[in-house]
Amino acid sequence: MTKPSILLSLILLSAAGLSGAERRVSFNDGWRFFRGEAAGAEQPGFNDKTWTPVQLPHDWAIAGPFDRKINPHAGALPFFGTGWYRKQFTLSAAQKDRRYTIEFDGAMSNARVWLNGKELGGRPYGYIGFALDLTPHLLFDGKPNLLAVRLTPEEFSSRWYPGAGLYRNVWLDETAPVHVAHWGTYITTPAVTDAEATVAIRTSIQNEGPAASKVTLQTTIVDPDGKEVARNGREITLAPGAKETIDEKAAVVRPRRWDIGSPHMYKLVSEVKQGGRVLDRYVTPFGIRTIEFDKTKGFSLNGRHLKIHGVCMHHDLGALGSAVNRRATERQLQIMKSMGVNAVRTSHNPPSPELLEYCDRLGLMVMDEAFDMWQMPKVKNGHSKFFDEWSERDLRDMIRRDRNHPSIVMWSIGNEILEQSKADGWKVAKRLTEITHDEDRTRPVTAGFNQYPAAIKNGLAAQVDIQGFNYKAMNYEEVLKAHPDWMILGAETSSCVSSRGVYHLPIQKYEKHDSLQLSSYDIIAPPWAYAPDVEFAYQDKLPQVLGEFIWTGFDYIGEPTPYAWGKTASPKDWPARSSYFGAVDLAGFPKDRYYLYQSVWTTKPMVHVLPHWNWAGREGQKIPVLCYSNAGEVELFLNGKSLGRKKYGAEPMVIPVGVNVSKDKTFASKYRLMWQVPYAPGILRAVAYKDGKQVAADEVRTAGAAARVTLIPDRTTISADGYDLSFITVRIEDKDGNMCPLADNLVRFEVRGAGRIAGVDNGNPATEESFQADRRKAFNGLALLIVRSQRGQAGKIEIGALSDGLRGAKTTVSTQ
Repeated sequence: MTKPSILLSLILLSAAGLSGAERRVSFNDGWRFFRGEAAGAEQPGFNDKTWTPVQLPHDWAIAGPFDRKINPHAGALPFFGTGWYRKQFTLSAAQKDRRYTIEFDGAMSNARVWLNGKELGGRPYGYIGFALDLTPHLLFDGKPNLLAVRLTPEEFSSRWYPGAGLYRNVWLDETAPVHVAHWGTYITTPAVTDAEATVAIRTSIQNEGPAASKVTLQTTIVDPDGKEVARNGREITLAPGAKETIDEKAAVVRPRRWDIGSPHMYKLVSEVKQGGRVLDRYVTPFGIRTIEFDKTKGFSLNGRHLKIHGVCMHHDLGALGSAVNRRATERQLQIMKSMGVNAVRTSHNPPSPELLEYCDRLGLMVMDEAFDMWQMPKVKNGHSKFFDEWSERDLRDMIRRDRNHPSIVMWSIGNEILEQSKADGWKVAKRLTEITHDEDRTRPVTAGFNQYPAAIKNGLAAQVDIQGFNYKAMNYEEVLKAHPDWMILGAETSSCVSSRGVYHLPIQKYEKHDSLQLSSYDIIAPPWAYAPDVEFAYQDKLPQVLGEFIWTGFDYIGEPTPYAWGKTASPKDWPARSSYFGAVDLAGFPKDRYYLYQSVWTTKPMVHVLPHWNWAGREGQKIPVLCYSNAGEVELFLNGKSLGRKKYGAEPMVIPVGVNVSKDKTFASKYRLMWQVPYAPGILRAVAYKDGKQVAADEVRTAGAAARVTLIPDRTTISADGYDLSFITVRIEDKDGNMCPLADNLVRFEVRGAGRIAGVDNGNPATEESFQADRRKAFNGLALLIVRSQRGQAGKIEIGALSDGLRGAKTTVSTQ
């Protein structure tokens, strides 16, 4: 890989390992689960009739209860201990000559797997996918086979909520003895132009049969419209037990590139044939695009300069816990994209395949991250216990699984690893970088460094292709001056904390608030961090800096900083058990900060005004009113009377920020407009102007007493597959339909027909209310009901909501 300019022209699979129905089938049904130790449960004769039937993916800990004795930084949920899963299945006599592999997308954690009492293997790292060969120990002729999995996640194994159980999908891969190997395709393009893309295809073919076999490998490229655009064929002879890698080239004429605005996807169909018969068929979506990293130009996608507007995302799905769900994953990414996000960092571990699939589909770039720690532990039972033995295998497997996604633009080998301060820490970085380059030379390697300048002084930072700095915006210029050949990135930025709909007066910086909530005026941050405006300023000033990944896009379970954190932890911090870092709360409701980022990262005209306008008892007192807009000018009105226009940049708002920024702990922000408005009930309206013309408007109204519940489904038709979800916003409104911004009414839900309750939430980071319940209190006027379809039950899901003293609500979701 060349430095300082890296030109990466490549064509990439969307989901290496995904294949058609001919080969790979879901293995999620028919499992039984037991929480606790169960001696002999790996044996076929063990009696599991009293165990709980479950459908995977399954997170055993999300049902709770929350427990203050469990580390709140890991979510205060019972994720540790022992759990067993067992599944029986049969195969016919006609299937004896086939090969069978069980594939786990992830198992949390310390997994051990048995088939018919024979241990097959396992994996300690809960975030990595792995596959095991079932064939030698299978029974056929309709005889029952027993698959057993034992998991033993440990307490103090994670700095956030890891979840527990078989929380990702499980697959059964059935192949002929001669087949495309596991993660056996790798595609790049040495050249891409508007006229033609040269496609280099590398395919690994494996013969697990008892005799030599002569076969033909046929590879076909299908365009986004389903039309065949290229085909190759190659004959090979494989000895028994042999594995051969075949390199081919093909040309795609007038390629339709994968881009953030037009994520076009092709398909590669790999078929192993013999005598005209298809032995194996392996289908992988892919995309064509170029990426370039340059020390002076910054980052370019398909030849167009682009700042990375990224978010860090933990893997939990709020009320659903860590159990992977396609719709919940898609919804999170759609909300992020609407904020102006164009990239996701999989902090701090390999993600689910579903996340990468939807990033491919939606046009979101990815920093794919391997580890949160290396040999030096951050928590006593972290992956550092297994790092020496497993790090190379884990890293190689992550890259082999993921390297064909067009969305992935860089690999991260670590986050804030403690080896930054170790004299020979650079040696580990060098080894991991070399492994990454060995598996994929088409993307650069990065890591997130928070110890400045330690990571530079000990040589560790020099081992990666892109130097990622966490919370070091004010040091970017110094780094670039000292290292003119480096390309740097805000790998983790801001860490602003807030609670949706909470506004503490006056605007001031504090560490904690007795309410266990943090002000949504977007200025509170822990000591190492700062308000978003600081990063904005340095990113604007330095176009060669590649961009940033904010901490975080969504709130997540665990790490309720500043509560229950470090030396300031106190029993009074309970029940704070989820993060405040998100621009969007745990339920998926945007905070005000969402609109601050939208005002900087998007071009479609918008304006957002805050706070709410219910301040009874403060009549005549001045309320700080803020506006976020991507237009050049905003005018504020109260009850129809203009309070004046303000232009961006003319009157910077001075905000208190973290100690890292300046001695006086303030920052003059050009990204916000502020008015001091004497409170009077009514309508507060913001109008945005561009070139003198009105382009957007927003308003808040003084709400009256809570009078009714309103239900708003995000989708009114879902699939009857037993997995699909409808996310239903629950609003507490006054008689005129205004949301009551301080309402905390308890709402009870009833779901009948072709669905059931999957979870409830309200975005409150400091509550012991269960996610798995039929009721939820509103938090600042909002709550969330998640409804799941019932498999095979096409029809209606009838949903009702009741709250004492309020008019109830009903809605319907159809399944098909």
